[in-house]
Amino acid sequence: MYGYGYGYGFYGFDWTYILLIIGMLLSLTASAKLKSTFAKYRSVRSASGMTGAEAAARILRAAGITDVQIRAIPGSLTDHYDPRTKTVSLSQDIYGQTSLAAVGVAAHECGHAIQHAVHYAPLELRSTIVPVANFGSTLSWPLFLIGLLAGIQPLITAGIVLFSLAVLFQLVTLPVELNASSRALRMLETTGILGRDETGGARKVLRAAALTYVAALAASVLQLLRLLILAGGRRRDD
Repeated sequence: MYGYGYGYGFYGFDWTYILLIIGMLLSLTASAKLKSTFAKYRSVRSASGMTGAEAAARILRAAGITDVQIRAIPGSLTDHYDPRTKTVSLSQDIYGQTSLAAVGVAAHECGHAIQHAVHYAPLELRSTIVPVANFGSTLSWPLFLIGLLAGIQPLITAGIVLFSLAVLFQLVTLPVELNASSRALRMLETTGILGRDETGGARKVLRAAALTYVAALAASVLQLLRLLILAGGRRRDD
């Protein structure tokens, strides 16, 4: 006798929720690690005394990039590079601050600008699939649930395919972020913005940030696995 989990229920409990809980715990752990590491190194001033904005400007000049703007934006850890407008946006914790965390994050965003300038393939691929990934993440669950409840297999399959596009986006994002951090650390050393003993602090901040992308990918893969399990259970019930 099955519960509501289409063959995967146990006394009314759908055990596949465990996959969602694992993904949530991974994401929360990675987020907590980033916040604690960022808090630690935002209080450590760089020897050069350069702000995040100044470090970004020096890195872009050293890379021969003259058509990228640097601007301040509100929020915390909202920093990003927009290849459409060629803009490095730095949050209030980064733009005017002189900490190792601020300089490291600013350098990371410049790493994306450098990727864009040299036509780094994974970045271009990620930019290409952004629209379909957003479309997929928005419609995948509604289509899947309608298909599951109504017993319409094509809708179930469509939901899984669309969610897979969102997972693909996160899969492509990971090497893009890791490569941007690698470029950032190299530029921080070669431009003299940070000394060798200071680079370790910036590396820890960027490594903690990278863990959030790893956790997000793992959580998405677990969600996709749950969809496949539920779909398989539905087919067996037919």
